[in-house]
Amino acid sequence: MALRAGTAARVPRTLANCRSCLAWGLTYCQELCQPCYTFARENVTEGACGACSRTQHLKKHYCRLCWCQAVLERPSGNNTPLAPYLEAVRHHQLFFVGMYQHLGTPRACPRRPGANGRAPKPAPPVVGRPRVAWIQLALFDDTSARLYHWGRIDLRNGPAPDNPWLAWGLHLAHTMAETRGFGPAKFSSLNHTLVMLLAEHADEEMIRTSDFGELVHRHGGSIRHTVEVLGTMGILIDDRTPAFETWLENKLDGLAPGIGTEVGRWFRVLYEGGPRRAAHQVTARKHLYSAHPALVEWSSRRAHLREVTRDDVLAHADMLVGNERKRTMVALRSLFAWAKKNGVVFADPTRHIRVGQAADPVWQRLSPEEIARSVAVATTAEARLVVALASIHAARSGAIRRLLVEDVDLVNRRLTIAGRTRPLDDLTARLLIEWLEYRRERWPNTANRHLLISRESAVNFECICYSQIVKILHGLPGTIERLRIDRQLEEALVHGADPLHLAAVFEISESTAIRYASSARQLMERPSESQPVSSSRTQVSAEPDEPR
Repeated sequence: MALRAGTAARVPRTLANCRSCLAWGLTYCQELCQPCYTFARENVTEGACGACSRTQHLKKHYCRLCWCQAVLERPSGNNTPLAPYLEAVRHHQLFFVGMYQHLGTPRACPRRPGANGRAPKPAPPVVGRPRVAWIQLALFDDTSARLYHWGRIDLRNGPAPDNPWLAWGLHLAHTMAETRGFGPAKFSSLNHTLVMLLAEHADEEMIRTSDFGELVHRHGGSIRHTVEVLGTMGILIDDRTPAFETWLENKLDGLAPGIGTEVGRWFRVLYEGGPRRAAHQVTARKHLYSAHPALVEWSSRRAHLREVTRDDVLAHADMLVGNERKRTMVALRSLFAWAKKNGVVFADPTRHIRVGQAADPVWQRLSPEEIARSVAVATTAEARLVVALASIHAARSGAIRRLLVEDVDLVNRRLTIAGRTRPLDDLTARLLIEWLEYRRERWPNTANRHLLISRESAVNFECICYSQIVKILHGLPGTIERLRIDRQLEEALVHGADPLHLAAVFEISESTAIRYASSARQLMERPSESQPVSSSRTQVSAEPDEPR
């Protein structure tokens, strides 16, 4: 990976000679200057250079210093091959770091007039699907013919190749870029990919994702947007393995074949639904997470689910306590009930085993030191806003992710979270303004309506991922969930542990409000008692939230 913007501020810098190109200046990792560091990351092969015989990272058998010297000795310009001059290198002209710049290929046409010498490139013509009069079937599917065009056609120096399929693809790419607010780099990368794939595209020819996926990823392009354009054109065969299948295969790895096969069938019924059964994707994932330790243990001595006995279930359940035991038993009951119904097992070993009801925990207030640590970690505008929404408005992480820009009414000082409208305090309003200003500067052309966006979601329409919210305070006592709980406990303590007041203020269910009121009441009766606080998120959630 090459040094990125801001890396110099994080990596210790030294004023010395680069050990690769011998240039004098600031060196970073491994005593290399930035260009040599990038060269080494892109060319990992080390060996004796074919010209200077030094042991360095090599590109086509030559080190970076010899490449620079060959460029200097080449008298006839950039279009002349460098190979003869690389072989003739016998000395080196030293330079300072940052002085050597590789000159690119000269432009074939004058630069367009406009601000700073460049004007916006005109949009491609509006075209549709080409009309096919007759079809010439291809004898061989030559993938290398498409990959040949990568980097050999530059749309800045001339028009696109005359191909109706390419013209249609470029029009669809331009429409997508205008709709979603692509930046110049992403738009240019998408156009280059389409030129590579469609420059010589024939009628009714199909393109497989496996033909170009690796190359596009290597050059920093977007496979997702390329797949979307080609899918709209109807010429794509998406032969990628779905991420869900890979995840399920990894979860079932390590189980006995007779157990893993049946568990996979049970999970698919829960996840995808079936006859007279609705799909419950979150519940299916939670059940598989809870039952997985028991299934791994049984796979070491059992070959099939029908060999699992009641004693095996009880032995595993006796090792668990509290909500962990409850969740595991509920998952195993679901598994064996499905297995009994479908004839996989002869008898249900979980039948008549009482799950029990775990006592609700007494949640403790966060200490001022724990809250201060959480606030200190939130150093970005996004992190500060998320912490404020959780600690002031008791917003769940899922509700924070799904917030839309139109949910924020700065004029009337109102904020709508999860369908409920709340008054907007001064601190949250200031943090919202700070984040909105950063959002406008960072992604000025985005069409994503969500309040919180990232580099990936800014060019799409989805909300940010769950892990981006959780990782802000990961590993601290005052997580996003604990800040939300602390806010509701504070409200209950201030207003005398009234569940009706909690249900009205936070619009939570009656059972959840009663649990918070009960915890507050016990804290008021025994303020000096110290009890452990459980870290399970399901103990305080009346409705399921996002899985880990």
